[in-house]
Amino acid sequence: MRVFVPILIFAACAWAADANKNAVPTFNHDVAPILYKNCSNCHRPGEVAPFALLTYQDAAKRAQQIADITQARVMPPWKATQGYGDFLDVRRLSDEQIATIREWAAHGAPEGDAAEKPAPPKFASGWLAGQPDQIFKMSQPYTIPAEGADLFRCFVIPLNATQDEYVKTVEFRPGNRKIVHHAIFFLDTTGEARKRETVPGRGYSCVGGPGLDITGSLSGWAPGAQPASARGGVAHTIKKGSDLVMQIHYHLDGRQEQDQSSLGLTFAKEPPTKGLTLYVLGNEHIDIPAGDSHYVVKASGILPMDTQAVAIFPHAHYLCKDMKVDAYLPDGTVKPLIWIKDWDFNWQGAYRYASPVPLPKGTRVEMQYTYDNSANNAHNPSNPPKEVKFGEQTTNEMAFAFISLTLANPSDVAEFRRGTRAEFIASMLENGVDEEALGPQRAASLKMLLAAFDKNKNGKIDPDERDALVQFLIRREERQDRQ
Repeated sequence: MRVFVPILIFAACAWAADANKNAVPTFNHDVAPILYKNCSNCHRPGEVAPFALLTYQDAAKRAQQIADITQARVMPPWKATQGYGDFLDVRRLSDEQIATIREWAAHGAPEGDAAEKPAPPKFASGWLAGQPDQIFKMSQPYTIPAEGADLFRCFVIPLNATQDEYVKTVEFRPGNRKIVHHAIFFLDTTGEARKRETVPGRGYSCVGGPGLDITGSLSGWAPGAQPASARGGVAHTIKKGSDLVMQIHYHLDGRQEQDQSSLGLTFAKEPPTKGLTLYVLGNEHIDIPAGDSHYVVKASGILPMDTQAVAIFPHAHYLCKDMKVDAYLPDGTVKPLIWIKDWDFNWQGAYRYASPVPLPKGTRVEMQYTYDNSANNAHNPSNPPKEVKFGEQTTNEMAFAFISLTLANPSDVAEFRRGTRAEFIASMLENGVDEEALGPQRAASLKMLLAAFDKNKNGKIDPDERDALVQFLIRREERQDRQ
């Protein structure tokens, strides 16, 4: 008899394992851990999501809806395609988690044993990264109407820096979490943003960007994002006299609301040992015919020195459907920086790399964005479709990739920016000047450059004319920096 005991025990364990494997998922044992880890940070009272997902009752009445939107990967909102860039804070459910939710909903969304339910998550109040060294707040509340289209508003906040300052940690606190969809933080040293905000503290309308040439960035925020701290030896530089331009996307909720958001900064105790800069890759020559479902925009640039990519922020408007950015290294290696196959303007944001991505001198960074201006595009703001060109408004389009790069030394930043800005302007002039897209003031400046360096007078900068233009632009910026 003793000979059969181990066999019987093994058989019983195997049967129990199979039974557990085939058991119907329950909320308490299977679904709650998934929701608490991936969804409840936004789906809770006072946050931007339209309903909470903290209790069985919250989830059970929406079981099929949750199953459908997770199966379609609409939620959680994470657009970067797996395998094209290794990022921090990934909000992507596994196939197994999606299958668990689907099976739970299909079997009537059972609650399960109360003893198996995990404790609901606790959310910290106040500043998540600790009390900031300095807090910058919108000077007055801004009123958002009850109904209408989403609002994109830029608020200008003087930083009052009397000397260059170095920021280690950036933390955004939305004043009204129910309506603040996301926010992006720019720096302006030109005073242009103040001119656009005709009534101080009231902000100005800004859809695709701040509407001016930015001179720096402090990253961005979306629901669920954790405070962004710079890596060792790195810090954001705030130049003397800089203004913060806080672009906020407001999602209307059917009631008149107010918001007065703030940004907390923690400064580095020591100056950075590495340079930090924002590399802008883009193409402003966009003219999408009405009905065109596959309009491709490309751009490329060569990195003038050794760098490391620490984050990427791809940007377009409503018509974009696919965006891909790759780095072609001098040794022939191709490093994918990001690929978004289902771009959604409402879920844009910065993607931080899990480890810095080395991009040596001579690396060619290429972007390819694809747009759908047909009636089949549910995001198309025009019905019927209309011709769409580059511009700031929702009904215009853009094609940019903002890449945060670190350099070996802080002193390299000025040289890097001069070189890359000159290359960017030269690239714009390869196809002439589009005054309608650029606006009269900016177009006039570029036309002067074109007239001076377009030696064969064909209305554009050819490859044999490009180097002279780039060198002129670099020398001009060097003179401006010395003033």
